[in-house]
Amino acid sequence: MQIVFLTHQLAVSDNVIDNLWRLNFDPTVAQKGQPSHFKAKPLKNSVKTLDQESLHRLAIRYVERYATSRKKLADYLNRKIREREWQDADPPAIEQLIERFVAQGYIDDALYAQNKASALTRRGYGTRRVSHALYQAGISEADGREAFQISEANKWVAADKFARKRKIGPYAESQQDTDKCRKQLQAFLRAGHDFDLANRFVFAKPGEEITVEE
Repeated sequence: MQIVFLTHQLAVSDNVIDNLWRLNFDPTVAQKGQPSHFKAKPLKNSVKTLDQESLHRLAIRYVERYATSRKKLADYLNRKIREREWQDADPPAIEQLIERFVAQGYIDDALYAQNKASALTRRGYGTRRVSHALYQAGISEADGREAFQISEANKWVAADKFARKRKIGPYAESQQDTDKCRKQLQAFLRAGHDFDLANRFVFAKPGEEITVEE
């Protein structure tokens, strides 16, 4: 009987100690033997709802950091409203805000299109890839006219750049087999080049000079 009583006392003592431990130590750090006041503070929630004033601030910061088009800015602001919710008596004045930015010179779709076309051309992308990028940016036919001309006028330069970067055709170290050439042709087409121009580069011999067609 005395043994049973002592066993009961030990069990009770263990429960008391365990409860005191849980009160004074955080469960996630108890295994480390650290008191609860050492636990990391939760991160403050930085997500705030939007109103007209905060939407304007977001738009200003965006155009300061990125070259953009009307559509790209509108998409960005609409995404932020979905993420952070709208809390204003009036609906979001996105179109009015964009028109104001256009009038102030912060947004110029034609200039954006020209810069985008020049950048893609320098990286070795063809006219179809440029057209797709401008379509995604919401560039109209009128605003994209000069950009398309830039891409078209420099399509040979872009193809040559692409071939040089990928060591294709005249820039290859050795003649490639048919399967390799087929894959290179597909890569050329994915980069937005037309078939005839891509074909000339892909099936050229290493070191062969490819001239611009008039």
